Amino acid sequence: MPDIDPIHASAAELGQAIRSRSLSPVDAVDALLGRVDQLEPKLRAFTEVFDSDARLAAEGADRAIRSGHAVGPLHGVPVVLKDLIDLEGRITMGGSAAHRARRAERTATIARRLIGQGMIVLGKTHTVEFAYGGWGTNQHLGTPWNPWDFETPRTPGGSSSGTGVAVAARMAPWGIGTDTGGSVRLPSAFCGLTGLKVTVGRVSTWGIVPLSTTLDSPGPLARTVEDAALLYEAISGPDPLDPTTRGIQPDAPWATLNRGVRGLRLGRMPATEREGVAADMLAAYDAALDILAAQGAEIVDVALPFRFSDCVAMSGITNAEAYLVNGALAEDPAAQLGDAVRARILAGAKVSAQEYLGTLHRRAAMKLQYAAALDGIDALLTPTTECAAVALSEVDEAHLPSRFTRFGNLLDLCALALPDGFTASGLPLSLQIVCRGYDEAMALRVGQAYQRATDWHLRRPPTD
Repeated sequence: MPDIDPIHASAAELGQAIRSRSLSPVDAVDALLGRVDQLEPKLRAFTEVFDSDARLAAEGADRAIRSGHAVGPLHGVPVVLKDLIDLEGRITMGGSAAHRARRAERTATIARRLIGQGMIVLGKTHTVEFAYGGWGTNQHLGTPWNPWDFETPRTPGGSSSGTGVAVAARMAPWGIGTDTGGSVRLPSAFCGLTGLKVTVGRVSTWGIVPLSTTLDSPGPLARTVEDAALLYEAISGPDPLDPTTRGIQPDAPWATLNRGVRGLRLGRMPATEREGVAADMLAAYDAALDILAAQGAEIVDVALPFRFSDCVAMSGITNAEAYLVNGALAEDPAAQLGDAVRARILAGAKVSAQEYLGTLHRRAAMKLQYAAALDGIDALLTPTTECAAVALSEVDEAHLPSRFTRFGNLLDLCALALPDGFTASGLPLSLQIVCRGYDEAMALRVGQAYQRATDWHLRRPPTD
């Protein structure tokens, strides 16, 4: 019998057990697919489960590893992919019923890298239509069920909703999402996960259905910082098919991951930004700062040159670029699009060239202002969301939950979301660690120090 439970083990633990041959990839995949069979009818995280192919891949991985032909430390470890990521011959709907028959003619770079390192794709996971929404809802294909409340359907977070639910419910050890305004971090926050928003150019977007080519960035959703770092390293690096990655060298965060936070200067968000944030979220945030301070970090007050809501209001880039990609479909009244998503796409038709270019110009100026305000500070800490997951019946699609996440995309920053507590009713709360662009190693370092001092990330939803 294996020494670990494949369902609840971290990806790092699975990899180590498979390498040591105390766990077979076949047993790991069988256990996780059994978990999918048990929970998927209620949770609806997947658009497609590759059960037969995953089992074949597991058998192949097992033979390769036993014969001394392991391709790397992650060989045989399962993973799930957001339904924006092309796999040749497989359906990629991008969350839209209008694309039920869209069969990919290529395999995305990010998927090729994972498969090339021996990882086994268990299936594709649901997304908000065209990745254009933060609550995780999908009018026509269905909204995944947040596993932290089995009685009331709640927001799973979007747009990487299915990945968030699959990983939180232990149907997969980790998975890939994408983040244009918070779409890795929001499901991480609502589902109690650790999610890394990478800087544009760190990870290739080739073969991924676009929302906003200026702001899109793929990234990992995992249960620990260590796993997020492992998956980040596995997918990052230059890709000749994606010009944004040119000249950006692969990042290995391991040299600094366990250095702790002693001597680091961490920014506390301005007091004015506390307005409108739930009391339990603020209490968890304040407690997280105290924990980091107790480990030797200096907590510094920060004066920002703008409000976070100002960045949310600067939607011209996403609107215009989303309309470029999907405008013709949104203009077709016969196309089966969700009402809220159709409205967001059509808003892009009203963005003039002057407004679009003006937003890019203002963005460049804000990046310089932010850099000056954070000079000498290693990271800015905020809550990830204003509150924990809300009931689906309370969702207001006109108000997105990306107040604290959108500025990271707009200003080309990187950020890590991770659990920092729970509400009285048992819903996850979340801390966000925002760092300079291309300083993912610092975000992971601070997150690792926090998780070594706490156990919030080890809590399980009531799915057993």
